[in-house]
Amino acid sequence: MRHQGKKKATIYDLSVLSGCSPSTVSAVLNGTWRKRRIKQSTAELIQRLAEQHRYTANLQARGLRNSRSGLVGLLLPVHDNRYFSSMAQTFEAEVRSHGKCPIVVSACRDPREERATVETLISYSIDELFIAGATDPDGIHLLCEAAGIRHINIDLPGTKAPSVISDNYEGARMLTEAIIQRLSATGPVKPDQIYLFGGRNDHASHERIRGFRDAQKQRLGADPDQCIQPTGYSPDMSQKAFEAFYEREGRLPRGLFINSSINFEGLLRFLAQHPHETFADIVVGCYDYDPFGSFLPFPVLMIRQDIERMLAKAFEIMEEPRPAVEIHLIRPELVQPRTALTGPLDLIREIDV
Repeated sequence: MRHQGKKKATIYDLSVLSGCSPSTVSAVLNGTWRKRRIKQSTAELIQRLAEQHRYTANLQARGLRNSRSGLVGLLLPVHDNRYFSSMAQTFEAEVRSHGKCPIVVSACRDPREERATVETLISYSIDELFIAGATDPDGIHLLCEAAGIRHINIDLPGTKAPSVISDNYEGARMLTEAIIQRLSATGPVKPDQIYLFGGRNDHASHERIRGFRDAQKQRLGADPDQCIQPTGYSPDMSQKAFEAFYEREGRLPRGLFINSSINFEGLLRFLAQHPHETFADIVVGCYDYDPFGSFLPFPVLMIRQDIERMLAKAFEIMEEPRPAVEIHLIRPELVQPRTALTGPLDLIREIDV
């Protein structure tokens, strides 16, 4: 029969098996059978058959009837770093725990691609949208507002919807102070010996630069402008910035504040081009966490953004009927060198095939 094997049963399969009409089966499965005055024994039979034959509802069809699709979207800038992949993993688990289906997509930090992607998600009747690291969150807000879709900003804030983000200023200040303290163990530290590489013209970068400069001024008495090297988030551009500095100075700075793990990849590409050089005397601080940084030959301090708390707060706000348009800051964690932490990706289960 059609329901045998791996294929899941349909309403029409259950109709044949139970001897009831498709409309009766549908009423039982969507919970309206009491209003239809269907016998409880009939409802129990259909529910038992649905469980036995692995029936699952067609969410899109159900959404057309109830104006709720059960789909919840997460828009990312990129997939391929641990921060955003961990965010996706945590998001998916949370959405599934609410009995809904997650949809995770990326738009490569392109505002036009962001809008086009959100328009596509809207066409699929998503119920809610979590907007992470968007270049134009307010533009996305207008699309969601017009479609009546609840939405919230994560990682980067907007001005028209609630936002939950890392406390980038405090994280940068902690990271800079940790770099200075580590360098101080081997001798005096001058302000022009610590450089910040990476970032772009966005809220997170501005706050990290502000925290970096304030820590420099407080601990070292100055924050020279030349120590700020915004390269964007491209690994290639970061690598070129390190190459230019090395060619000009004949060395790397003693201390390096790297604005993200993507910029950190640029540093590793630079190091790979200089295999015979020794860089054991540098101290690196990365405003992102990846356990692979724990095993490099030089000390790497890292900032781990608290994805779990950020998303928990975002889901909490989504439940509010009229949430205020404000920014909620979540304090990140400083991770010492040679420390590999567990995270959402460790919860992926191995399944024997």
